Amino acid sequence: MSSNIDWNDVIKKEARGINDADFGEVQDVSNGNVIVERGIIEKEKFCIPQDKVESYDGDVVRFNVSEQEAENKFYDDPSTSIEDAI
Repeated sequence: MSSNIDWNDVIKKEARGINDADFGEVQDVSNGNVIVERGIIEKEKFCIPQDKVESYDGDVVRFNVSEQEAENKFYDDPSTSIEDAI
């Protein structure tokens, strides 16, 4: 599915995971990863591989990733580089 997506169009769109987990909003697509951010005061960033995108309907990017998996595997800790977070 991910090969049919216009990646420029997903920026600023809602990001959801398995069981409608709220990942916030897509911030960027870079180096094979989709950068999403959630939260208003305490922001959390996730760097999720593009191949984890299940679908995109024009409004919502859906990932085949659970909230726990996102927090454990794809959390983008500002104290580490993106390469370390993957």
